[in-house]
Amino acid sequence: MKLRILFCRTLICTLALVASGCRSIPTNSGSDIPHLRKQGTATQLIVDGKPFLALAGELNNNSATSVEHMQPVWSKLVERKVNTVLAGVSWAQMEPREGKFDFTVLDGVIRDARSHNLRLVPLWFASWKNSLSSYPPDWVKKNFERFPRAQIVGGTWPGTTISEVPRTPVVGSMSIELLSPLSDANRDADARAFAALMRHIKEVDGREHTVVMIQVENEVGMAGDSRDRSPLANAAFEGPVPKELMDYLQAHKDGLIPEFRQVWEAAGFKTSGTWEEVFGQSRVTDGIFMAWNYARYIGRVVEAGKAEYPLPMLVNAALYGIGRGPQPPPSGGRPWDLVMDVWKAGGPQIDMLSPDIYGESDYPGFCAKYTRPGNPLFIPETRSGPGAAARALYAFGRHDAIGVSPMGIDRYPQPDADLTGTYDLLAQLAPLMAEHQGKGTMSAVLLRSPDDPPQRIQLGNYTLEVAFLNPQKTLGQPPPPGPVAAILIAAGPEEYFAAGSGVTIAFSPNTPGPPHVGLATVEEGTFINGRWVPGRVMAGDDDDEGQYVLLNRPSGCCSLSTSTKTIQHITLYRYQ
Repeated sequence: MKLRILFCRTLICTLALVASGCRSIPTNSGSDIPHLRKQGTATQLIVDGKPFLALAGELNNNSATSVEHMQPVWSKLVERKVNTVLAGVSWAQMEPREGKFDFTVLDGVIRDARSHNLRLVPLWFASWKNSLSSYPPDWVKKNFERFPRAQIVGGTWPGTTISEVPRTPVVGSMSIELLSPLSDANRDADARAFAALMRHIKEVDGREHTVVMIQVENEVGMAGDSRDRSPLANAAFEGPVPKELMDYLQAHKDGLIPEFRQVWEAAGFKTSGTWEEVFGQSRVTDGIFMAWNYARYIGRVVEAGKAEYPLPMLVNAALYGIGRGPQPPPSGGRPWDLVMDVWKAGGPQIDMLSPDIYGESDYPGFCAKYTRPGNPLFIPETRSGPGAAARALYAFGRHDAIGVSPMGIDRYPQPDADLTGTYDLLAQLAPLMAEHQGKGTMSAVLLRSPDDPPQRIQLGNYTLEVAFLNPQKTLGQPPPPGPVAAILIAAGPEEYFAAGSGVTIAFSPNTPGPPHVGLATVEEGTFINGRWVPGRVMAGDDDDEGQYVLLNRPSGCCSLSTSTKTIQHITLYRYQ
């Protein structure tokens, strides 16, 4: 009887597989949903069992609040070679009355993204958006006694940073339109709504995995002052630093961010006391205090959401400028790299802190800062337009980025040819890049202008010198406008792939043997479904008579366009 039952069950399963086209039936087990996985020094986003590079774009803030508004947008996103869309989800729209949820618009956005074969990263615009509280529902905004606001003293309003030129001087204290992160009522209302959101996403998308990550809140921090000055906040600031934070700092003392460790050290490495006793009397301490309270608040919101559906979750940061005078204090608790340790201690449920990088000169520095200590790099906002393509290549190649997302991708009527070409190239390279992430066999170079000196990178058995293409190597034509970039992959002892445009690459040995290096074969080609398909074989003018790899000079003409990307496969040899 048992054998008969087993046979029947097996037959039913087999028939089910046949009926489904011989595809396995997806389940909702934790390993099937999008998740993060370590590979060497890299962290990969795994979607449907494979590493996924988010070639993303962020919509304007309110584009996704209307299904009708989005109808003509979807095809434009596909045309731009985007595979992932960052789209705002408004708490006010989703929970117009307390406990009464309306997911109609969200369902339409998920459905339409899926129908265009696009992945989705919802941005939870809830308690805070750009350091203010414009997205909570009316029942929260109007009940300021139940849901208290932050207060500022001696700051400016409506300035967004403590360093802005004063606009309207504040006398005494005043409440601002910013929910206090020290309020349990504020936190719990947000967490309940977020849990409902994640529960619903699991119900409507738990099998299809259109939604791959979640951004929780947006660019949090104080507006107009260095910290919340409300009675609730003042009492906490004058009290002891929480034991949880002190325990974390002591346990990780030797690995703390150096700038943060110096602040603690300057105050005497105290292990208990008030905030000013432990960290000193300065605006830096205000920022540390606010960072802890934002991290605790958002960590609890993330925890509530992950209890329903544990997708990877990030918090993004509006940044300061690198090299523009003295390093500023960690303003108002923003998740800057300076207080990354405080955020990790207060919000361990948060998977990554993500920089919104708009300054072109700041880009390499912030990519490096936000990959320490072990923080995965995802750039939810960056500038569109000139240079966006080169910066994307650099982030993916040098820092194993999970994704890059120019802001306002739906803002421009015509696609950015440079970015579209780069996203097409990255989509081809994605399987090869995933194989090499975190193994020390992939890197990238970003050159901002023809005046930048060449960069030398040790990769595999060779040192690669990457420089701007110059007029001599472009048959008298001017060099391409900057910035330019290239991804470099050591695929074997004498084998490389190079992808990008606007650069020359020379090889020199870094292992014992003959001193000279020759280009054995250089072939241009494409990857189709992860398989290399050779095209032109490059020699003569196209590799400077075997001296350099040239990315990218079209054969048979003298013009150069950085919007045309190329992938080249190179093999090398050594000789006396």
